[in-house]
This record gives sequence, C-alpha cells and structure tokens, in this order.
Amino acid sequence: MASSPQVIFGFHAVGVRLKTAPASVIEVLFDASRRDARMRQFMARAQEAGVRLIEADGLRLSKLAGSHGHQGVVARVNKLDQVRSLDDLMDQLEADGAVPLLLVLDGVTDPHNLGACLRVADGAGAHAVIAPKDHAAGINATVAKVASGAAETMPYFMVTNLARTLGELKERNIWCVGTSDDAPGTLYQSDLRRPTALVLGAEGAGMRQLTRKTCDELVSIPMKGAVESLNVSVASGVCLYEALRQRGG
Repeated sequence: MASSPQVIFGFHAVGVRLKTAPASVIEVLFDASRRDARMRQFMARAQEAGVRLIEADGLRLSKLAGSHGHQGVVARVNKLDQVRSLDDLMDQLEADGAVPLLLVLDGVTDPHNLGACLRVADGAGAHAVIAPKDHAAGINATVAKVASGAAETMPYFMVTNLARTLGELKERNIWCVGTSDDAPGTLYQSDLRRPTALVLGAEGAGMRQLTRKTCDELVSIPMKGAVESLNVSVASGVCLYEALRQRGG
C-alpha cells in the first residue's frame, strides 16, 4: 500500500473499494441526515468491512470531495499498488498467454469522459487505458466517481510520446486500430480477435495527425442518423464490446 492518502466519493466508487480492498480504507465520512435505503445498505456494508465511520455535514463532504456530487459518502483511502509501467503489464500479459486489448485515448481532456471510458474499459475486460501526458485528463476525484470504481482497477498509463508508444506496441505485434469518420472500412470488418489497441480521438477534433498515421488500420463506426459522431466514451464502449463479442464474449 502507498502511504499518501487520496479522496474518493460516491456510492459506487467507495462501495467498490470496500468490496475489493477494505484494508486500504482509512475512514468513511457520511451524511447522517440521509437515511434512505441506499444509504442504509451502504452503511451496513461499511460496518461489515470494519472501517472507521465519521458523521459529517454536506458542506464538509463537498469541501473534501471538491464536488457536490458526493451522494453523502466520502472516503479517505490509501492508494493501491498497480502495475508500475506499460512494459511491465505487456510482459505480464505475454507471460500469462493473454491476448491484449488496450484502449488508447488521444486528446480526451474531460474528466467525465475519462471516467466513463475507464468504466467501459473495465466492463469489457480491457487490460489498460493509455493516454498522452500533454493531451489528457489525469485521475482525480471526479474521474474516480464517474468511473464507479474502475479508476481503482483499470491500469491507466500517461505516456510522454503517444506515437512512439504505439510504435512500441506494434513491435509487440499489437494491431493498432484507429477510429475515424472518413475511414474506408467499418469497425465490424476489422479482426479484433488478435492483440489489439483501439485508438480513439477527442470528440470533434479526432486523433492528432501523427497518431492517425501511426495506426495500422482506420475504421469508422456506422452512423445511421442525423448526428455525425458519438461521445468518446460511447464510441469506446461500441469498439471494446465489439472486440469482446468477436473474442467470444
């Protein structure tokens, strides 16, 4: 366990931590004025986990969380140890005989979008999310809440040079599939059963030119209605779950 504590908030994020690593929870602050069924269930789970419980008012919770969206639940926790580097993770996957599935985000700076991308990556069984340091959101309390616990379980690597990292993945025989509205083929024509990195750009701007050039293949998500594109977290879900479907669910 790392010693520097962090703050997580919301029923999902705190509940997942209580379930997966209760020993890392230093204390849980809760709004005693909230007595609905959801809070009662949460409190029972927290008491069962044996964590320290502290009553707090809404103002204190909002200050701690840096947000009003805490739902009456804020926890101070120790950071969990994760795989230290992308190389370590790739070596581990190779040793385990796993077929890598990675989500690469180029230019996703909105914490709500990042949190939703981490959540869908966790749900679809992706092995990691990768983003460039200079064009990405870092993990903060908002990201953790939107991710509903996935920020705790999904390795998130911020790399210095995204194009170079994609090149290193290609050297490991990972097929880099970028999404683009003007791609000649669709997502459903691509073979995602092989080791794959799905590369998505920010909504509107899309991938940067160098990122686009580095991809092995460009695919589009079919759009049948009036809108021209999907939110990046929705597009991530479409792509990752198509990979999951092709791999036998």
